[in-house]
Amino acid sequence: MKTYTKSGDQGETSLFGGQRVSKVHPRIEAYGCIDELNATIGLARTWIEDEEIDAVLETVQARLFDLGAELAVPEGIPERARQHVRPADPSWVEELEQAIDAAEAELEPVHAFVLPGGTRGAASLHQARTICRRTERRVVALAEVEPVNEFVIQYLNRLGDLLFVLARLANQRAGVPDTMWKAGRILSPVPRSGEGEG
Repeated sequence: MKTYTKSGDQGETSLFGGQRVSKVHPRIEAYGCIDELNATIGLARTWIEDEEIDAVLETVQARLFDLGAELAVPEGIPERARQHVRPADPSWVEELEQAIDAAEAELEPVHAFVLPGGTRGAASLHQARTICRRTERRVVALAEVEPVNEFVIQYLNRLGDLLFVLARLANQRAGVPDTMWKAGRILSPVPRSGEGEG
């Protein structure tokens, strides 16, 4: 089977079941963002050396494939055609909540915004967090025009929280402190060429 099919050359693609829709259809936007999120988490894992955090992220990536498959199935598809789709359920949300609680048990509470950064792994997880929030918005937008499993939205909401605490945990375990945002902080001016030398 060839990688390219040429079937999308006119700006359309197929949903599960064969329905043709525009590539900017809300459903395509939703599961396309999930794919982007999954790829970003995969990139973050290349920087994460902590095996425990990596294992959590691996499970998340598998769940995201399930979510993407579920969102690729429109309403009206016969039930027999859904047999290979595993819908999100409350246990997935609980899974994330347990991981959040475990991570937060190691962390000091924060009372200010955390500037994204620190280690490369943590910075990548912060990036994944922002993509997760955009993905959540796209799925909510889809839910406003077509039925969406409520646990898909709940999963993405908790996942954004998990990625935030895992970014903090990755920094802490690497011995790198988080930088807190302070309102009104003025950056030091960048020296002009020749200034501050010698």
